[in-house]
Amino acid sequence: MTGHARAIPRSILYTPALSMDRVVKAWSYDADVHVIDLEDAVPQPEKQVARQMCRAALEKAPEPANIGVRLNQLGTAEAVHDLLLLIESPVRPGIVVMTMVDSAVEVELLRATLASVGAHPEIYVTLETPAAVAAVDAIAAAADGLILGSADLAATLGVEITWAGLLAARQAMAMACARHGKACVDTANFRLAEPEALAEEIGRVRELGFHGKVTVHPSELDAINLALRPDPDELRQARRVTAAVRSANGGIAVLDGNMVGPPFARMARTTVTLGEAWAARFASGPAGAEARR
Repeated sequence: MTGHARAIPRSILYTPALSMDRVVKAWSYDADVHVIDLEDAVPQPEKQVARQMCRAALEKAPEPANIGVRLNQLGTAEAVHDLLLLIESPVRPGIVVMTMVDSAVEVELLRATLASVGAHPEIYVTLETPAAVAAVDAIAAAADGLILGSADLAATLGVEITWAGLLAARQAMAMACARHGKACVDTANFRLAEPEALAEEIGRVRELGFHGKVTVHPSELDAINLALRPDPDELRQARRVTAAVRSANGGIAVLDGNMVGPPFARMARTTVTLGEAWAARFASGPAGAEARR
């Protein structure tokens, strides 16, 4: 992790733009970011109505900065209409999610197009094509975050959505996001009837260095938030480590009888800065207060 710490969402809830009541109700669920989906979840004949609904929902959003919109694939007519929605809407989302991206050029083009009308959302890229995996470092450099798109990637590879089948893509994502200091967000869990599958997946992506996870069902938010939001005990320990390093004045720090080498000190600083950044943007309750202390 390099550079200034970003406020990285730990839980992202996708809701299709098919029902205004459903979209607005989704905001009552405890997700860091709520994404209004204009892509796969919306049938072709309903795309235009979905865009109108999305615009109306943005105008009702309590915190537009933490609302995302998932666009159709750049280079399609539907994406042109999606862009016009973003350009013409009086209220713009804080995050735009791109789909079926193959190269960093697409990210740069979208960013430049929106900037030309004074819109500067964070851009998250769904990594779901073999070309994107091959170009993951450049895409991570151009984007603000990556989200694994397991369904399309697995279908293209001709494999099942398994841990082994997508491990290489996850590892590539984690490395690229760490190199450029960008958000690394895991795919949705499609085995909704198996909570143990969700728990196992969360644990494994944490081990790889992922920051967050997408879900399409609010019942999964508690598990995702508990596992991936800043942990108060970890934050307290990280602050103790950073304090011990400061007190050592460039010497060897010792905490609880253990030497604290530079890698551990760096990890502690990262934990604190990421936790504080997350709390400042996404948290207003006890978890946020703890992260800011």
